[in-house]
Amino acid sequence: MKTAYRIEIFWRADLPDGRAADLLTQISHLGLHHIGWVRVSDLYFLRGDLSPLDLQRLANELLADPVVEGYRCRPADAPPPPDEAGLVIEVGYHPGVTDPVAENLLRRARVLGIGSVEDTATGTRYTFGGDLSVADLHRIAREILCNEVIQSYTLGPLQPAFVPSSKPRTEVTIIPLRQADDEELLHLSRERVLFLSLEEMQAIRAEFCRLGRDPTDVELETLAQTWSEHCQHKTFKASISYTCRGGMPRYLPQGQPLASSGEETITGLLRTYIRAATEHLAHPWVRSAFVDNAGIIEFDDDFDVSFKVETHNHPSALEPFGGANTGVGGVIRDVIGVSARPIANTDVLCFGPLDLPDREVPAGALHPRRIAQGVVAGIEDYGNKMGIPTLSGAILYDRGYTANPLVFCGCVGLAPRERHRREPQPGDICVALGGATGRDGLHGATFSSAELTHETGQTVGSVVQIGDPITEKALLEAVIRARDEGLCHAITDCGAGGFSSAVGEMGREIGVEVDLHDIPLKYPGLLPWEIWLSEAQERMILAVPTENLSRLSEICANFDVDWTVIGRFTGDGRLRVRYGDRIVADLDMRFLHEGWPRRTLRAEWTPPVLPEPEIAPPADLTYVLLSMLAHPDVASKEAIIRRYDHEVQGATIVKPLVGATNDGPSDAAVLRPLEVGGWRGLALGCGICPH
Repeated sequence: MKTAYRIEIFWRADLPDGRAADLLTQISHLGLHHIGWVRVSDLYFLRGDLSPLDLQRLANELLADPVVEGYRCRPADAPPPPDEAGLVIEVGYHPGVTDPVAENLLRRARVLGIGSVEDTATGTRYTFGGDLSVADLHRIAREILCNEVIQSYTLGPLQPAFVPSSKPRTEVTIIPLRQADDEELLHLSRERVLFLSLEEMQAIRAEFCRLGRDPTDVELETLAQTWSEHCQHKTFKASISYTCRGGMPRYLPQGQPLASSGEETITGLLRTYIRAATEHLAHPWVRSAFVDNAGIIEFDDDFDVSFKVETHNHPSALEPFGGANTGVGGVIRDVIGVSARPIANTDVLCFGPLDLPDREVPAGALHPRRIAQGVVAGIEDYGNKMGIPTLSGAILYDRGYTANPLVFCGCVGLAPRERHRREPQPGDICVALGGATGRDGLHGATFSSAELTHETGQTVGSVVQIGDPITEKALLEAVIRARDEGLCHAITDCGAGGFSSAVGEMGREIGVEVDLHDIPLKYPGLLPWEIWLSEAQERMILAVPTENLSRLSEICANFDVDWTVIGRFTGDGRLRVRYGDRIVADLDMRFLHEGWPRRTLRAEWTPPVLPEPEIAPPADLTYVLLSMLAHPDVASKEAIIRRYDHEVQGATIVKPLVGATNDGPSDAAVLRPLEVGGWRGLALGCGICPH
C-alpha cells in the first residue's frame, strides 16, 4: 500500500490571524470565555510514492505563502511530535464528499510533474490554549467547526478521508411494484426517498401493469425526479378549489372579475396568474419566458439579457456553505445553459434572529448565526472565484426562517442575439462536459418535495453538495467558445436530477439513448441509478452534430475541460438508458413528462377583522429612532457586501454602496456591459417586504 503523507500549513505566530480571531468571537457566543488563544492550520493529505523533495516542492510551490505561512510534513500515520501536543480538534470531509481543494491539488501536482500522487484529501486543524474540558472541545466542534452531515472530527490527528477502493457495481434492482398494495407503495416511496404521493405511486403502478412488467430502480428513480416539486412545480400547477368568504372582488390578469364570494376553481396559479400576466402583456422585448433555463429579454438590437433566480433553502439549512455555494453555481449554469456569459450575481437572504437563545433553536436545526455565516461564505466563495460581481440583494431576519432560511440566488447573463439554440436533432451526439460524477446530491430534486424535520440531516444527508467554481470557470469558457462557433444544436445544465433531468428534458420531444458505462466517475462503486441521478456539480449536456465533435474536442483540450460522448438523440420518443449491453431504463417520454396526476388543493379566505390600534405617541422618540436603526433589517449590511467582489469584469458603473463615504446602499447597481460597447446600461435592483 502506498504511503499517505500529511502537510500542515500554519500561520506565522508573529502575525495577526483573522481566522483565529473570528473563531474566538464565535466561541464567545457559546459562553466559553476562558480561552487564551487559537491557532488555525490547513491540512493536506497525499497518498503515493513521494520523496521528501516532492513534499517540499508541493508545500513551497503550491500550498504555502512564504511571506506569512510555514509548513511541516510527516507520514499521516506517524505520531505527532511533542511540540504539536495540546488541545486539538481536526476536521475533514467524509469519504466521497466533493473536496474541490483536494481535486485541484491533485491536478496541480501532476502539472508540476509529480505524477506519483494517487489520492488527495484536506482538513483543518484547530489548536487551543486555555482551560477547556473535553466536553468543551466536543461542543466547539459540533456547534461551530464541524457539520456532521458532510464532515467528521477528532480530538487529535485526523486520518485522511481517501475514498476506499472498490469494484464497479452493475446491479440493477427490479422493484416489485405491480403487486404492491397502497401501504406498500407509500413505504417504498419513503424507503427510497422518492417523496411521491400515493396517487403518484398508483399512477406508476398502473403504467407498469399496462406494460406487463415491473420497473427497474433506474426507471422508478427517474420518474420520481421528473415528477418532483423542483422539476414540475406541482403546487403552482395544482387545481385549486377556492372559497372566498366576502371581501373585495379579485381579478384575473386579463381583467375579468372573479366572484367575491362562493367557490370557484383556479386551474393552477402558474397558468392563471404568473404565466398569464406575462402572456397578456406580451411585451415585444420579452424574448423567452417559462421555457428555458432562464428568462431572456432584449438588451439592444444585437444582445439579449438573461436572468435566473432560484431558491436553495433546504440544502442551505443542512449545510449552509455548500447549499449557498451550489445555489450560486446552479443559477450560473442556468445562464450558461441559455448560451449567455454571466455578468452579475444577486442574493436575497432571510435568516432567523442571530441572537436567538440556543434553547429556542429547534431540534436538529443549526443556529441562525451559523447558517448566516455559512451562507454568506458560500456566496462569496463561488461568485468571487468565478469572476462574477455580486451586485444586488437583501438580508432580513425573522423567527419564521429559524430552521429553514430563504437563500434566493440569482444570475444575470449577456448573449449575442440569436446565438441560443434549443432544438436537438435526431442523430445528434449527446455530450457531457465538465466535472466527474459522484454520489453527491442524490435525491436533491425529490428532496424539494420534502418537509424539513429534526431527522432530515440523518436521512437525506446525501443531497448536500460542495461546488467547484474553478472547474465551472473553465467549463464556461469552453461553452462560450462552442456557442460562438455554432457547434451544438442545444445545451442545458445538469442541475437537480443530474443526467436524468438534463438529458430527459433535452430529448423530451424526440427521444434519446444513453450509455452510462463510460461516464467519468470520481470513484468506482456507483450503481447505475446513482450515476444517472447524481447531482454532481459543474456539468453540462450538449447536442452536437457528429461532424462538430473533433472541433469541440480541441476547444475542451484548450480549456482543460473533460468531455464524454454518453449517447445520441434518436427520434423515437423514448428515454432509453443502457449500462453497456444491458437496458436499465426504457420509458415513454410522454408518460415521463406528462403522466403525473395533477393535484387538487382547497383554499379558503375570510377577510380578517383588523381594528385600528390606539397607540399613544411616546414623549421622546429618540429611543424609538435608535431602536429602528439598530434593528437587523435596517442596520448596515456593508460588512457582508464588502466580502462580495462587485468590481470584477470592470462593468459596474453605480456600485452597491454609494454616498460620500461609499457606505450607503444604492437603489440599484448599474452595469455597462463591456462586450456591447457604447454607454447603454443595465440597472439591477430588488425589493422584499416580508412584514
